[in-house]
Amino acid sequence: MHGHLDALEARMQQLQRDMRQAHLNHDSARVRALSGELKRTQNAYNALFGSDDAPEATPPQPRPADEPDGAGLPAREQVHQVLTLLTVPAAPKLLNQVHEAFFSGPLNTARLAAVRRDEERSFRSSPNARAYYICSALTADLLAPARALLALSTWPLEQRVVGPLTHRVHFLTSALRLAEAAAARTDDALQREPIRRLLLHYNRNIPGCPTQGPLDLDALRHSAAAELAIHADDDADARTEAARRAQQLADVERLFGNTLRNVTRLRRTS
Repeated sequence: MHGHLDALEARMQQLQRDMRQAHLNHDSARVRALSGELKRTQNAYNALFGSDDAPEATPPQPRPADEPDGAGLPAREQVHQVLTLLTVPAAPKLLNQVHEAFFSGPLNTARLAAVRRDEERSFRSSPNARAYYICSALTADLLAPARALLALSTWPLEQRVVGPLTHRVHFLTSALRLAEAAAARTDDALQREPIRRLLLHYNRNIPGCPTQGPLDLDALRHSAAAELAIHADDDADARTEAARRAQQLADVERLFGNTLRNVTRLRRTS
């Protein structure tokens, strides 16, 4: 029985990944086909337990962006989508804005704190059992969890550390990534209000971006890249040094933050 369960679980995870990719490609026909196969696989999985003690059904597929709101992927999958797009740690507000703009509607931000706690609990009970974990960004000084910033465990430590310049670097990096994502869409992305509103926020807060006339994605990318070049090296140096110190932490602390034991030693060890 366990062999069948393992195979079905692996198949469901693959189907969910395929559905996410089809959704990103705006291939609604493939999403529907994969959804049907996922439901059949879930039914087969439940049948091995019997109807009375079957696990909770897998949540349904994400909806296309132009369809009415409805149930989507689990919260951790939605966060994974957004963080993969941004490539930098993000707070719940930004995660919600990006998901609404580029994916399948707003996130349930009230769930995000619970997601992060569940991820740590899962890692502690069975380390590295999942392909990825929603984890914490780490402060460069104390290697403690950075307040409200979520990251992916698959990123290198340097990518998850937050130093004095990192918040600005993350802002500029996000601007570049989102402008590129909007430019790559086959529809007129700037006609979608959530995308336009989000990119205008970046446009207003980056020097050199034109504030008159239509939003110019090329100008936004150019201005963000120009300022990023000013800060990137210094920020990278600070994060690299912090990541080196973080190697002294236990595996769980490298993902979810130092418990503040031996803080002085961690800060002073060269």
